[in-house]
Amino acid sequence: MSSLAFSVGIVNPRKFSTKLPRKKFGSTEASNINFSSQPQQSYWSSSSSAPVLQQNVNPPLLGRRETLGFGFSFCFLDVLLQPEAIAAANAPPCELTVAPSGLAFCDKVVGTGPEAVKGQLIKAHYTGKLENGTVFDSSYNRGMPLSFRIGVGEVIKGWDQGILGGDGVPPMLAGGKRTLKLPPELAYGMRGAGCKGGSCIIPPDSVLLFDVEFIGKV
Repeated sequence: MSSLAFSVGIVNPRKFSTKLPRKKFGSTEASNINFSSQPQQSYWSSSSSAPVLQQNVNPPLLGRRETLGFGFSFCFLDVLLQPEAIAAANAPPCELTVAPSGLAFCDKVVGTGPEAVKGQLIKAHYTGKLENGTVFDSSYNRGMPLSFRIGVGEVIKGWDQGILGGDGVPPMLAGGKRTLKLPPELAYGMRGAGCKGGSCIIPPDSVLLFDVEFIGKV
């Protein structure tokens, strides 16, 4: 079973600022959407299909029994070649714990390294989704984790609390993976994010889901 990667844009958890889009002949290149006082370049991504293996083979005509056996073999091979998909399907559901602040969290992997210290420059991978499951950004797709100072307001409140800990949320340890569910007041609130022409990548008052991997200090 193959999947199609899809992203509607880049909206990372840094504080919000925008630049107007620009167009080039023959293609459209949207400008960066940044959430830091220090501009950080990022680009809109387009959907791309997974590679497809093709064989230029003309097999002889097969009987019914041989055809069924041949098809079953290919289905079995397809399953063997997708261990990650099988592991994801068999993974137990992550039960969220709600903190007094309204932030919900669930540790998928508890790290073994040190916890972050307020003001420390750290790096983390993440995938951000709307509550309906739409992915609006992923550092994995760019192949580069996000670097920022934790606990000093460089990122949205839900990230500072969700990684650093506090108010009933345990701190993440380096190497850990955690799902965060942020209420609007710990995310982008009434303003939303990535808004242009009456349309927003993250609509106002959105509940956001983040899968965060705390890599460690920079």
